[in-house]
Amino acid sequence: MTLRTDEPRNEFTGGRPTPNPLPRPPGEEEGLIRVWRLPPGISRLTAVNNNKVGVWYIGTALLFFLIAGVLALVMRLQLAMPGNDLLDHGTYNQFFTVHGTGMMFLFAVPIVEAIAVFLLPSMLAARDLPFPRLSAFAFWAYFFGGIFFFCSLIFGVAPDGGWFMYPPLTSKEYSPGINTDFWLLGIGFIEISAIAGAIEIVIGILRTRPPGMTLDKLPIYAWSMLVMAGMIIFAFPAVIVATILLELERAFDWPFFIAEKGGDPLLWQHLFWFFGHPEVYIIFLPAAGLVSMMVPTLARRPLVGHDWVVLALVGTGFFSFGLWVHHMFTTGIPSLSLSFFSAASMAVAVPSGIQVFAWIATLGAGRVQWTVATHFLFGFLFIFVLGGLTGVMVAVVPFDWQAHDSYFIVAHLHYVLIGGMVFPVFAGLYHWWPTLNGRMLSERLGRWAFWLMFIGFNVAFFPMHIAGLMGMPRRVYTYPGDLGWNLLNMISTVGSFVLALGVLVVLIDIARSAFGGGRKAPDNPWNAGTLEWLPNESYATRSIPHVTGLYPLWDNPNLPREVHEGAHFLPGTPTGRRETIVTSPIEAKPQYLMPLPGPHWGPFLAGLFTALHFICLTVQWYYQSLVPAVLAIAMVIWWVWSLDRGADHPPQDVGGGWRVPVYVQGPKNHSWWGVIVLLLVDGTAFACLIFTYLFLWTVSPDVWPVGGDGLPGLPWLAGGLALWGLSALAIGWARRAVDRNRHGRVRIGLIVAWAAMVGGILLDANAQIGTGLVGSDSAYGAITYMLLAWQAFHVAVMTLMLGYTLARSAAGLLHAERRVTFDNTMLMGWYSAAQGGAALLLLHLFPRLAI
Repeated sequence: MTLRTDEPRNEFTGGRPTPNPLPRPPGEEEGLIRVWRLPPGISRLTAVNNNKVGVWYIGTALLFFLIAGVLALVMRLQLAMPGNDLLDHGTYNQFFTVHGTGMMFLFAVPIVEAIAVFLLPSMLAARDLPFPRLSAFAFWAYFFGGIFFFCSLIFGVAPDGGWFMYPPLTSKEYSPGINTDFWLLGIGFIEISAIAGAIEIVIGILRTRPPGMTLDKLPIYAWSMLVMAGMIIFAFPAVIVATILLELERAFDWPFFIAEKGGDPLLWQHLFWFFGHPEVYIIFLPAAGLVSMMVPTLARRPLVGHDWVVLALVGTGFFSFGLWVHHMFTTGIPSLSLSFFSAASMAVAVPSGIQVFAWIATLGAGRVQWTVATHFLFGFLFIFVLGGLTGVMVAVVPFDWQAHDSYFIVAHLHYVLIGGMVFPVFAGLYHWWPTLNGRMLSERLGRWAFWLMFIGFNVAFFPMHIAGLMGMPRRVYTYPGDLGWNLLNMISTVGSFVLALGVLVVLIDIARSAFGGGRKAPDNPWNAGTLEWLPNESYATRSIPHVTGLYPLWDNPNLPREVHEGAHFLPGTPTGRRETIVTSPIEAKPQYLMPLPGPHWGPFLAGLFTALHFICLTVQWYYQSLVPAVLAIAMVIWWVWSLDRGADHPPQDVGGGWRVPVYVQGPKNHSWWGVIVLLLVDGTAFACLIFTYLFLWTVSPDVWPVGGDGLPGLPWLAGGLALWGLSALAIGWARRAVDRNRHGRVRIGLIVAWAAMVGGILLDANAQIGTGLVGSDSAYGAITYMLLAWQAFHVAVMTLMLGYTLARSAAGLLHAERRVTFDNTMLMGWYSAAQGGAALLLLHLFPRLAI
């Protein structure tokens, strides 16, 4: 319940309602400093503050960018002259695979999520993101996983099948070593980290906005990150499913991609590019959001066409899911599909064009400040527009047939990705660096860096267009000297080193500032209008402001002083611990005071053990992998056990006449939202498995049973559905028992639900095995057992969740007024039961009904 008292008014808002009169008691700020203090020494690794984890995240992403860039320089040296023997073909394949994988998976997506972890809370004037320990776990998983991935080069077992890993090249027959497994298991694991970050971002934007920041007042960057996180939720499960299928094929000979047994290599391309093309916009949209925040500040006027830019962001995210087949124009797909995806590929240029014209119009209408960030933004506009034009070219099917797999595509890809993401990110580093350590980066060094990067980039990549049109294919480690490519490759190599020199200047400038060099930054050095430029400490802002417009600092120049003096919401720590205000998702009205967890060793150790588990799987230490897996699960349980504290404080006054509870349950609770988003991820992965089933049936219907022959009898279906239904009913019965505080019934219901789930999966597994079906014999057997394995995985997850919930109940930590843990288990249980029933219907009825 949210209580409201009379609204006080004060002098700082022209008569508008504000939270508290000035001055505030001095003890409030001391309380904030105490509870948000970072741990000392080695314990600093347990920090979960977004402004600390975000810096680690950004630094690690830049480190991986540097490593992948060094690999690119070595490749350019190899290609500088024809017939060069600096690298042999095997080593070159490893270098370009790790380079592409590192840039796409270990730099591009992580850097934009890292910037969001650091920047979003201050842009929303929140104390932190809603799941700080999840953010810390996502970082450590990414850090350890990335380090292990790059170390594969040292031991000569790096993946060598390209960052796209097309089978059959990467199938066991042609890649018998563990090189491919490093990619499949390592990248699948890192994608899980990205999904954890996306869940954090979605809930953070929708539920921790400051009071008054309705959706129409949401900063453009927050909109871009909301769309980007939504795209991760619906795109990344496809590549996770693809990597699981290929790894199972390699480990157990299940023929998902082997044509001789009913599989199809094109299945990989469909799943991979359903992820891969949204991936391009997952990278671009956050960078575009940064641009849309910097342009108004540097032009000293509001963004032209703000609402149109928001629609363009949403439209780009929507269109991006209809483009994946344009990567497959040369695979012999039907003409109707060619026409549709060609048109969609051209249409996506429209929302991108809207944003470009809005930026140009804003810069043209304002008085531009010529900072280093301004230089990088103009460089971005030039390069990205050229990349967009070549993108429209390759969307034309006849041209794509000629340019596909040539160096023209390499040039286009880098113009879009480096121009569309790296230049805006470097602009953002120079623009927002003062919020990181209170110092300015060097304008002189920054301009040198820009011109070196801008000139070096165009010298490196523009000649690749010409080399590609002259016939130079991608992924070649050498070439004869009589094809006319010699000079173009030498120019590209020289340009790449000039580009690298520019990046080096930026890194030197960053290191100089990080160690205390450079001048001290003034408050709000660019005179920006958004909330991240409020005075910030380890606890973020001194108080959370009431927002009335898109540019609060321009609307109310006194706002920094008001916030710093505690004149707005939550000026202290009412409960004596870390907390932030949770607001309603649409109107941003205060709903409750959310306690935030503090430093803990759990996220660090869970990330380490999870990475070790996947490394053990990669090197085929299957039994040994169980030890770090158990330890990782134990660390997660350790960190979450103390989170659901219940209503251990009465409603608190957070300012402005708002008195809000410190604990809510059901759809208002942030963890309920987190589980719903997780289920969207899970459901998307299940949909990809259904697509796999239907796709394999369309390409090889002869390996599917006809009618009822070779299928379990219908009584097996009825029994399985009954058991899954019983599990759902048992969870519902336990829910009613929780409402009445009937603890014995709660435990009985949960145990019955678990037993029914285990029975359901064992029953259907026994039914399929009883028909003599073997997974390695055909694609039908492989996908059938894959669907069963997917349900078994969910039963394993539910075993952990139900066991955890039973332990909470036995410890007296679960009752009608303290039931968030149960609600989360209930949601996952109902979803698992529904998914189990759907899989049964597909496996038992589709072969009988398909003609």
